[in-house]
Amino acid sequence: MTTFVFRKSGYSNAHEECVEVATNVPDIVAVRDSKDPEGRILRFTPAAWADFQRALRASSG
Repeated sequence: MTTFVFRKSGYSNAHEECVEVATNVPDIVAVRDSKDPEGRILRFTPAAWADFQRALRASSG
């Protein structure tokens, strides 16, 4: 079983949507909802995660 070490996004706060990301496992970026730590974990390749981050930055700028 893979053990992810999650960290909370700097954009999260205690009262709204909270995202945690783990990058400690090679070739996987794991994402989960911090308010549901036993829930589903989304897994991305580092390239897909980088594409997602670029898309977010482009849409917010």
